[in-house]
Amino acid sequence: MKGNQQTLFQQLKRQFEQQPPASVDCQSEQTRDRVTHRTVSVLDQMPELDPRWVGVQRLIRVERRGTRAGKPYEEMMFYISSLRLDAVGFAKQIRQHWHIENRLHWVKDVVLQEDQTPVCDGNALVNFAIARTLGLNLFRMNGFASITKGLRFLAHDVQKLFSFFQ
Repeated sequence: MKGNQQTLFQQLKRQFEQQPPASVDCQSEQTRDRVTHRTVSVLDQMPELDPRWVGVQRLIRVERRGTRAGKPYEEMMFYISSLRLDAVGFAKQIRQHWHIENRLHWVKDVVLQEDQTPVCDGNALVNFAIARTLGLNLFRMNGFASITKGLRFLAHDVQKLFSFFQ
């Protein structure tokens, strides 16, 4: 739930201020230069939501606090769901979503600069998206966790590049 649904966002925020969560899950992790503490809280008492939000079974709040490169950060996200999971289940689902976001979408957007592509005629956008995805898969199949390192490894070496297709 982002700020683009301002009314619902404010309503969810209020609900978490007014009632205790039905379940809570806390996790901490340290990776590279980042320390993160996550608290996932779930409400199963449904307030009167806008009728457009049919089937909502749970309200979820994720609080993230920690440091990135030594600088503190804090963020709060809200989710709505038709699933009937507890905080542990939602924590797992949300982490899986972000794993995909970080390993695929972020790489395509930032490393491969997909959003900067000037091509827009006919099927070119779709074709280039397919080529990028194929490239990502080839890098990963050949042991590159970092696509940037894979690009540097293959830079200007057509023989190495074609060896990926064997």
